[in-house]
Amino acid sequence: MNSAQVPGEVSLGKVEQALDGGDRPPVGRYRLDLATGEWAWSDEVYLMHGFEPGEVVPTTPLMLSHKHPDDKGHVDGVLRRAAETGQTFSSVHRILDAQGRTRTLAVTGQGKRDPATGRVTELYGYFIDVTNSHRAAAARDATASIQASAERRAVIEQAKGVLMVVHGIDDAEAFGMLRDASNRSNVAVRDIADTLVNLFSGPGVTDLPTPEAIDALLADPRPREDA
Repeated sequence: MNSAQVPGEVSLGKVEQALDGGDRPPVGRYRLDLATGEWAWSDEVYLMHGFEPGEVVPTTPLMLSHKHPDDKGHVDGVLRRAAETGQTFSSVHRILDAQGRTRTLAVTGQGKRDPATGRVTELYGYFIDVTNSHRAAAARDATASIQASAERRAVIEQAKGVLMVVHGIDDAEAFGMLRDASNRSNVAVRDIADTLVNLFSGPGVTDLPTPEAIDALLADPRPREDA
């Protein structure tokens, strides 16, 4: 199944460009049919789980079998609540891919209701591979090293990606939010971006930042004296 078959409101190409400059984008789309338990994955999601596109039929049992044992209960609970409420949701968790490698994925999405019955019939959204972001954050904490200029640019792109996924906006609007916050606070865009990315991929993070948390950060991104 190619990525065009999976619905989504945010431009996948723009999110991919914002989150990663590598050869394989770390963002993929999915759709879960709640009646059958079958998933529709874009090619990227197959690759994140260590499969070739179309190699397996993605189902909820298959999905949960690849979750890290320590995170499986959390993920199952998130999906159950989303299926019941249809509200937007997000989670950060680890998986063991088909080759047994541990990866860290973020998932965000929302429910679609049947107009006739009002029942939630499917969930759809994005998987984001944040493995490298988590490793980079851990390395920064361990070494307290200063990021190079290229990495500074990368963190701005990642921050734009977070804004695009959470707020459903495009690249220009996301950068505009960072720029406006910088102008109001006299804090450099790259420093605001770094703080935002740490909300999203810092060590120990278990959920994506909510729109309210992001808005609060952008409203006052100045460093706290007790930080």
